[in-house]
Amino acid sequence: MEKKRFRMPTAFTILFLLIILVALATWFIPAGSYEYVDGVPQAGTYHAVAQSPQGVGAVLKAAFSGFYDAVDVCVFILMVGGFLGVVMKTGAVDAGVSHVIRALGDREKWLIPILMLLFGLGGTTYGMWEETMAFFPLLIPVFLAAGYDAVTAISVILLGAGAGVISSTVNPFATGIAAGFAGVSLGEGILLRLIQWVVFEGAAIWYVMAYAAKVKRQPALSVAAGESAPAFTAGEPLPLTNKRKVILTVFALVFLIMIYGVIPFDEMGVGLPALGWWFPELSALFLVGGVVVGLIDGMGETEITETFVSGCGELLSVAFIIGISRGITVLMNDGAITDTILNWGERALSGAGPVAFVVLVYLIYLPLTVLIPSSSGLATLSVPIMAPLSKFAGVGGDLVVTAFQSASGLVNIITPTAAVVMGALALGHVPYDRWLKYVWKLIAYFLILTVAFLTIGVIMA
Repeated sequence: MEKKRFRMPTAFTILFLLIILVALATWFIPAGSYEYVDGVPQAGTYHAVAQSPQGVGAVLKAAFSGFYDAVDVCVFILMVGGFLGVVMKTGAVDAGVSHVIRALGDREKWLIPILMLLFGLGGTTYGMWEETMAFFPLLIPVFLAAGYDAVTAISVILLGAGAGVISSTVNPFATGIAAGFAGVSLGEGILLRLIQWVVFEGAAIWYVMAYAAKVKRQPALSVAAGESAPAFTAGEPLPLTNKRKVILTVFALVFLIMIYGVIPFDEMGVGLPALGWWFPELSALFLVGGVVVGLIDGMGETEITETFVSGCGELLSVAFIIGISRGITVLMNDGAITDTILNWGERALSGAGPVAFVVLVYLIYLPLTVLIPSSSGLATLSVPIMAPLSKFAGVGGDLVVTAFQSASGLVNIITPTAAVVMGALALGHVPYDRWLKYVWKLIAYFLILTVAFLTIGVIMA
């Protein structure tokens, strides 16, 4: 009889187990509270309060309470999903990538930096990750025909988008959610994250181009040497029509407007009007953007509605995870143990400087991401605890956001719990252990660079 292999539970199961554990903890952890000024806990003001243990009823209601508490974030995520659903149905993104491939012709070497920059822009702006699966069947045959291997094609997509996700500037699924729960603007820390993206994307491009050149000279040095080559061929590329060019322009414009809307120009001393947008305004922006793209593509009212709703459905699981994760925070607050845990953190951090704190937060998030690979779920669950702790260490909430997203993005490039990684490797016939052997040096570079950027962020604050 064949033994069943251990499978990591889904994020939903893990979060529901955490709800039960937190409810049990409210019976044993002493209840306490800080005095707050403008939502910030004041050091040295912690005091005991009456115990408030949470029972079975509270456990059953926790996820629903979480939805009520995070409804603005959940609706925002659904609107982004609807917008992306409409854009992807038009074929504009696929056509744009196909056009770049055809335009370069036999100058295949330049496919690597150009495509990695495009995927990197997708990663840093809207967290392009699961969406990359559509590009592996398109690009693997192209790179094989050009004399490279499947690892090169996989790297162009995974490492291009992955470097962008690590350095998310306005990624709504990581940066946006984390910033919301940290109580900071999405625009805070954006300059540091933008510089981080340039450096990380450049490092990834250099790494892949060096490997690709080596493999083209000596195919036997391929990481996938000895493995059977993928058998599929590239399909017929979509034409980049004028209509699709306009759609790509609108697509880019929506994200540019989002970036402008969330940057606090007034606080930065820049002579530009600050819009002060947040989740309600951004939700409306993506809703309007989806409708406009649908109309440009010639969709009717019914098709736009159905496509938008279908796109929302694709991200419904993300909204569920946010609600359930937020339910844990609600349960901790109702049980009056949140401030007790903060107090433990305050005492543990006494004497730790800002740099030590932010590096420690980053290192803590690395294993947490393996446990909860959903960036939105991890942000919702942990940032409400980490952000107040940062105040005691004299660190801004924006650096907690940067530490969180950098760790989450890094781990998702290599973790076997990431469906995109395992799916891409299966398509390219690349064993997982060989992928690790190939990519570990870049992961080490990214880790060291992230610590350096977080240190710089503390110094600049």
